[in-house]
Amino acid sequence: MDHFQYRDGVLHAEDIPLPRIAEEIGTPVYVYSRATLERHAQVFRDALEDVPKKHIAFAIKCNPNLGVLRVLARQGYGADVVSGGELERALAAGMAAEDIVFSGVGKTRAELAQGLDRGIGQFNIEHEPEGIALAEIALAKETTAQAVLRVNPDVDAGTHAKISTGKAENKFGVGIDAAPEIFDRLAGLPGLKMRGIALHIGSQLTSLAPLEAAFERVGRLVADLRAAGHDITHVDLGGGLGVPYRPDDDPPSPAEYGAMVARVTKNWDVTLMFEPGRVIAGNTGVLLTEVLWVKPGATNPFVIVDAAMNDLARPALYDAYHDFVAVEPTGEKMTASIVGPVCETGDTFARDRTIDRVESGDLAVFRTAGAYGATMASTYNSRSLVPEVLVDGDRSIVVADRIAAGTIMAAERVPDWID
Repeated sequence: MDHFQYRDGVLHAEDIPLPRIAEEIGTPVYVYSRATLERHAQVFRDALEDVPKKHIAFAIKCNPNLGVLRVLARQGYGADVVSGGELERALAAGMAAEDIVFSGVGKTRAELAQGLDRGIGQFNIEHEPEGIALAEIALAKETTAQAVLRVNPDVDAGTHAKISTGKAENKFGVGIDAAPEIFDRLAGLPGLKMRGIALHIGSQLTSLAPLEAAFERVGRLVADLRAAGHDITHVDLGGGLGVPYRPDDDPPSPAEYGAMVARVTKNWDVTLMFEPGRVIAGNTGVLLTEVLWVKPGATNPFVIVDAAMNDLARPALYDAYHDFVAVEPTGEKMTASIVGPVCETGDTFARDRTIDRVESGDLAVFRTAGAYGATMASTYNSRSLVPEVLVDGDRSIVVADRIAAGTIMAAERVPDWID
């Protein structure tokens, strides 16, 4: 459930009609619902009721807006970060340092030091040299880094190849068969407290079977590590639970996921850590856009909107589906391709899709745009950076400004030796 509903034929974000936001802010613009965000955070937490010891860290990469993060901080969520910049965002949003998990395959030595200086709760080590470097930095700072080793369980998540992270050929983690020896060597390093294992097999998973297979493999690894004398207190199960993008999508619910986790891990006696992202933020946002033109095509017309691939990159990157609906539908339908103004054929949101009939000047939204939307935006074609609005009941506020092309150009320099 989300809080984007039609009232008297007009799509609202909670209690605000979207045409009002378009008039006040302009388009394109991302619109987030606080009520939806809080509801999803509560639903995910409630789904883990039967997990006795747990820690939930929102995957900031999917939506790093400070307003969004502040809402989740008030819900008791920590942060899963993959860069020094995301670390600073989490802290700025009010998330406690001890509730921050630093993931990511390419942490720099400066970022490792930054995490130690900020006193974060856990480092997810991706490979042995990273662990050695972290130990050295921690020792020099006369502190101890709390860490887990990320393993690659070689499980096919059944998702898009570009968001799969748990197969042997993916760049993440160490092979699960090599993990015991690597863990043993890292555990012996001064400056490093190896307390467990992490995994994450992919994003937008639509079946629990791959997750269960991966968790079972990790459960056996935990038993083996304990048999070798290691004190295993934490296991990070990552994230990846899918959300419905198409009207007929039916991914596993958080409740079904929580029940599976509780069943598979019931004898582990560890603190389980979770890194949900899309399942929390996906349906909390829409991208509001205006129809510029309806252009005749060879078979079906092109609906040209003022949003583009630089504002919402997922369709161009992954051929991802986002439902497209009119803000004030007439009840009539049309078949069209939905495209943006960027000078690329890849700037296509949908091909030959049946949609609400729209005309030049109409407003429409791309649904399920609260995750991996604004965070992946760019200024390609010297377009402005898309703004973001947070709605709370009958009030709204711009939580990220539209950054004009001129502002970005002002940060550039022409060398005086070019005449």
